Order: sequence, then structure tokens, then C-alpha cells
Amino acid sequence: MFLFKIDEEIALKHLEMTDAAPLFQLTEDSRDTLRQWLAWVDHTKTPEDSKSFIESVLKQFADRNGLTTGILYRGKLAGVAGFNHFDWTNGIGHIGYWLGTAYERKGIMTRAVSGLIDYAVYSLGLNRIEIRAAYANQKSRAIPERLGFVQEGHIRQAEWLYDHFVDHVVYGMLAHEWKAKKVRA
Repeated sequence: MFLFKIDEEIALKHLEMTDAAPLFQLTEDSRDTLRQWLAWVDHTKTPEDSKSFIESVLKQFADRNGLTTGILYRGKLAGVAGFNHFDWTNGIGHIGYWLGTAYERKGIMTRAVSGLIDYAVYSLGLNRIEIRAAYANQKSRAIPERLGFVQEGHIRQAEWLYDHFVDHVVYGMLAHEWKAKKVRA
């Protein structure tokens, strides 16, 4: 079981089957907000769908292809963050995340993503962390910008979102940049 404590309020943990109902409820409570930016929301209709998601991310972890975690805030499931994909050949981790609307504006995601980067750089030895966010999704884009990522590109019509395409912004952080940033902090 993966459990990574970020600070006194936040920890990242493997999602387990017992998390299916709370994960579904968190999705349900945040559906309108999440649907603006995440294409999977309409396909999550029951706790069984959340259970299937958990099964898939546990398999992905077992296959060493990714690491998706539940974000615990003061012991309660607040969102999901992790590495949607590892490119081991090139030492790259691709981070994705979402947060329940009741947990926004508390600094949770910035701290969770910072912890993921620490884990990737110091424990996994990755060289590059990449985050992609929809161009118009200012809340999601604020995370890499706050953490000092370099905006490396703008990909036009990168994702089909229900009835339209959205552009993505690509952010990158190299291991030596992250380590230098930590030394200065």
C-alpha cells in the first residue's frame, strides 16, 4: 500500500476498493465543476464505475505504468492526483489531478503536486515532470505556474471534451530545476 504524507493535513494514498463509494460521492458532489474539464465525468454514473476506475489504476501501478493516488485532507478523500503515465525510457512522469469543489482554495492541490514531484525526483529518479492543462482552465494551470514549471507549449485542439475541442498548455519541470528550487526555499 502506497501512503505518502505531505504535511500535517495532506497525504496521498493508493485508492482501494473501499474508496469506491466515497470517490463516487466526491465526483457526484463536484460533477458540474469537474465536467467542464474532464471527459470521464459523464461515464461515472454509479459507485461501480468508481470501483472499475480504482481497479484500472491499481493494475496500472502493478504494471509500473502509473501511480494514481487519493488525496486525503485531514483524513477525508478530497480528490485524486498522480502520474497518469510513466515513460521510464526517458525518465518522464505525466501528472494529472482533480479536486472536489468543497476542497478548493485551501492550497491542497499545490501541496499534493509538490509532494508528487518530490517523490518522482527523489524516490523514482525521474528527470522530467510534465503537466498538461486545458488552456482556459485557470485553476488547473495555476498549479504548475505556482510551482515554477516552465510553460513549454500550446497544443491546439488537444482534447475532445463532450461537444468541442479544447487546447492544452504543456508545462515541464526538470529534476535539476526542482532540486535547485528546493535548495533556495
